[in-house]
Amino acid sequence: MSKTERRIGGWRAAVPRLRRFALEHLLLLPLGAGIALVWVNTDPESYYRFTYAIAFAVNDVAMMFFFALMTKEVVEATAPEGMLHPWRRALLPVIAAIGATLIPALIYIRAVNLLEEPALEISWPVSFATDIAISYFVARIIFQLHPAVPFLLLLAIASDALGFLALALFSPTGDLHLAVGTLIMAVAIAIAFGLRQARVGSFWPYLLGAGSVSWCALYWAGLHPALALVPIVPFLPHAARDPGFFVDARPTDRDALSQFEVWWRYPAQVALFFFGLVNAGVPLHALEPGTLGIPIAVIIGKPLGILVAAGAALAVGLHLPRRVGWRELIVVGLTATIGFSIGLFFCAALLPPGQLRSETGMGVLLSLAGAPLAFAAARLLRVGRFAR
Repeated sequence: MSKTERRIGGWRAAVPRLRRFALEHLLLLPLGAGIALVWVNTDPESYYRFTYAIAFAVNDVAMMFFFALMTKEVVEATAPEGMLHPWRRALLPVIAAIGATLIPALIYIRAVNLLEEPALEISWPVSFATDIAISYFVARIIFQLHPAVPFLLLLAIASDALGFLALALFSPTGDLHLAVGTLIMAVAIAIAFGLRQARVGSFWPYLLGAGSVSWCALYWAGLHPALALVPIVPFLPHAARDPGFFVDARPTDRDALSQFEVWWRYPAQVALFFFGLVNAGVPLHALEPGTLGIPIAVIIGKPLGILVAAGAALAVGLHLPRRVGWRELIVVGLTATIGFSIGLFFCAALLPPGQLRSETGMGVLLSLAGAPLAFAAARLLRVGRFAR
């Protein structure tokens, strides 16, 4: 075999490995985000025209499957022998989410006043946001298959839920219809419960029946419909015990939760690419003093809030997951600072188009600084992939 033929054979062998690496590490997400940043700052008119046409399909429909897959990992982690089992471990990240939202909100209100931007006080719920997709991406690289990852996922889901609640109670837009949405969601959960009681073994009735009704409930309520499958996934029949965190389901696995993962894991990766493309296009000229309020609040407040809340939870008898200690919690807190898509959604709900929304949106983009800070902290504290 000639040198050229060997080189071609090496390239052919490398391509599947590179594709598999990209999918496993969610590299399609930062690829889409990078393209968006370059595009919006070079040809904003064509960028906005393109993303406006696909934003609804991407953010409100396609991302539903990614969030469902993340919920699937939490469901399996809370199963017997899972990393978040028993309930004393599963409840602790929910308690930590309270600290991870309240303390940043208080810091944010103080920060925007010190920065002489008191008009931005109204956007304090933005500090609650944790972008599940990007935070998960960062955590997977740092922690790999560590119990800190499901801890972060559950904390992020709880934090965003508190953010939506704050939005519902304090949003000035008046576009939320929580009573009707709650009733419709009750119907969706009843459908899912009925399917589970009837021992329906396919995920499709859960998806098309309960999932569709849940999506309508969130959409009608004025909340983020991409989270529609989060309350439905726990009803899918699944293995009695956790098969291992982020152990890919095999095509031969017959339970509904595993089949759901087999069917949707690769389409969800494509959704992540377009998610980054649609949401990361923030013009870089919106940098004003008030922009610093969000990054200051979340970078200081989220790790501090998590540590305080976790300490209180441990004092009343709850437990941290195995192999998760105070050092891991600091890194988790920095990873959770990334608000991105959920933060931008809160911006749009709280603020009308204009300078205040641009400043706050730019601050949400600056919260991406939590990613390199999390890597630096992990290296300094020797946790995750940097442990020795």
